[in-house]
Amino acid sequence: MDLKQGVSTWWDAITSGFGRQDGFEPDAVQLLFVLGIPLVVTLMPGIWRFFGMFVTFVHELGHAFAALMTGRVVKGISLNFDHSGQMNSFGKVGFSATWSGFWGYPAPGVLGLVLITSATQGWAPLALSIGALILLVALIFIRNLAGAAIAVVTAVAAQLVVVFLPVEWISVFVAGLGTALAIGSLKDLVKVIRVHTRRRRIQQSDAYILAQGSSLPAGAWLTLFTLVIVACALVSAYILYSASTVSVG
Repeated sequence: MDLKQGVSTWWDAITSGFGRQDGFEPDAVQLLFVLGIPLVVTLMPGIWRFFGMFVTFVHELGHAFAALMTGRVVKGISLNFDHSGQMNSFGKVGFSATWSGFWGYPAPGVLGLVLITSATQGWAPLALSIGALILLVALIFIRNLAGAAIAVVTAVAAQLVVVFLPVEWISVFVAGLGTALAIGSLKDLVKVIRVHTRRRRIQQSDAYILAQGSSLPAGAWLTLFTLVIVACALVSAYILYSASTVSVG
């Protein structure tokens, strides 16, 4: 297969997702994949070391998307192998800066809810195609070497999934990825709360930075993070439970 054929195959796979299929109603085996694999991915330290970088990428993309929503200009995104990152933007001081600063930690949980909802409503292929395109576009915002490595690997993996994942497994994959992001968001929430309770590297916390630029203390921002992230996790769980064909009792 030459480059032209490869690009054509990739684009056909992307555009084939621009449609709707039957809603995802997981049976016992599918539910095991959707719940079990994300638990392994997020709770095993060796695997989380890598998947956590993707969660951080989503975190920074959340900042970037929120900044663009309010007319700010995104200057770049930096990612590091230790799960830290930074999004730089410029614009008016005030609401836009606070808004973009808030939507980092909640972003993986919100995206997890969107993916799970998409799967159960029959839009899993569309979610997969749009996600793959967004990850490609995001490459232009990366500003450091580690970030480039993380972003390129993530983007390439997304394109390979779009091209090679069997159609019957798309909903399972999208719902499972949504579950992993929801759990990852909860893990990062616990991590940032510990940063504040132990008062270590607190100056790098989004809650601390938001407190410096607003009238609310860091604890209030942590509370708002918690409300959004936990709400997304609970709604995600309810949607999966409602869609499941597995009977209880």
